[in-house]
Amino acid sequence: MNLLSLKLILTPLLIGAVSLAGRRWGPVIGGLLVGLPLTSGPVALFLALGHGPAFAASAAAGILAGGASGAIFCLAYSRLAFRLAWQPAILVSWALFFAVTWLLQPVTLAPVPLFIGVTALLFIVLRLLPAREEAHGMPPSPWWDIPARMVIATAFVLLLTGVAPTLGPRLSGLLAPFPIYVSILGIFTHRFAGAVAVASLIRGVVVGLFSFVTFFLIVTLLIVPVGIVVTFIAATVVTLAMQGASLWLLHRRARWATPLPDPKFGVTP
Repeated sequence: MNLLSLKLILTPLLIGAVSLAGRRWGPVIGGLLVGLPLTSGPVALFLALGHGPAFAASAAAGILAGGASGAIFCLAYSRLAFRLAWQPAILVSWALFFAVTWLLQPVTLAPVPLFIGVTALLFIVLRLLPAREEAHGMPPSPWWDIPARMVIATAFVLLLTGVAPTLGPRLSGLLAPFPIYVSILGIFTHRFAGAVAVASLIRGVVVGLFSFVTFFLIVTLLIVPVGIVVTFIAATVVTLAMQGASLWLLHRRARWATPLPDPKFGVTP
């Protein structure tokens, strides 16, 4: 199987599986799964296969740093969803993502200090998210929703891996966490289920970002000395274990939490 075929098969399969899971278990779990490296992980893998482990290690360090941009996007959109329609909310949040990405370009830290810094930011963002996040249901989505997500995500992976030699590993890595899938799901949720559901989705995404940055810390540290296969297996196992623990904690929290009324509808979600 050539590299193009792998891109065309692996990326839509990942997106489709997570989309179905999110539809089945609601916005919080959907957001947690979206926090997985669904597009950035394949980007790093395809860069390693196409350009070698050293290129991929540098790109993975950029993706790790880009977790900060993703966190700022999440904080902005979760807050703006209560005040603005989805169009200005998403545009402002995208602008902040690119602004943070631009600021991160000259920042060069070793992987472990970088990981500590991004993780600390994630804890801060988690504390600053809106408190009203107990929505569980989602409206029925149109038939084209999941196929559209698969096509857009695959196109993004193809585009970024195609221009990576021109952009270089650092900038390619910083752009890889662009929240394309979170944006699609967030816009749909905002439009049809309201701001409370967006807050649920985004909280799950931010929790999932802890596993995201851990995945790329492992890739950055291991891919050159131990190779592509062992590195991605190890990163995937650790990430899935962390996501499993996060799911357990969210489930435990949900059992004891008291849902707050949705001020928009006057009912408990």
